[in-house]
Amino acid sequence: MKLQLQRFAFSLWREWLRPLIIAAAIVFPLKSSLAEWNYIPSGSMIPTLLPGDLVWVNKLAYDLKVPFTTRHLAEWGDPRRGDVAVFYSPADGLRLVKRVIGLPGEVVESRDDRLYINGLPLAYAPLPAGIADPDSRRAALLAEEELAGRPHPVRILPARPALRTFGPIRVPPGCYFMMGDNRDDSRDSRYFGCVPRRRIIGRATTLIASLDLAHFARPRTDRLLRPIP
Repeated sequence: MKLQLQRFAFSLWREWLRPLIIAAAIVFPLKSSLAEWNYIPSGSMIPTLLPGDLVWVNKLAYDLKVPFTTRHLAEWGDPRRGDVAVFYSPADGLRLVKRVIGLPGEVVESRDDRLYINGLPLAYAPLPAGIADPDSRRAALLAEEELAGRPHPVRILPARPALRTFGPIRVPPGCYFMMGDNRDDSRDSRYFGCVPRRRIIGRATTLIASLDLAHFARPRTDRLLRPIP
């Protein structure tokens, strides 16, 4: 009986456990350093990203990191204005997804939800039809904001108390000013300050899938494999 148990244990190790451990030793470090997905739990990026979205994060967009750390092995680019970046909050270490607004050395200011960078106002236009879902438009004002020639939607909630006017704030060297596209319902650099470069994980590039949490996690097929503006 003891011999049978030993044979079974050896077979289990050889045929199942060892291959799984080897695969994990290869896959997890690659996932940590190269690319992964990120679930969107809140509405701070509405209408660009919705609660229930699953986004693809390119962790090689700016640098190569030591697996399971934020230590950089090499850097070949910096976040650009308008990128949707994934980073660890400098306040509590939570993983967040926000848009890059201000670059190192720039001055960021807001006057009644209108952003200014280095004293110049950003361009705004009416949001084209079909960009946002009906829930995003409810009790909200939507517009298309242009950052460095890259348009994206933003959402304003006039009835909600919010920090609509702030600054001017000069972004420190090696840091970035981040904001959610849902401007009046986002905890971002207005509250926890600028984000150091070392805390940025990567760039969110594509919507992999989306589940409508308000309707029993029904798939939103129209959002499948959409690029993130």
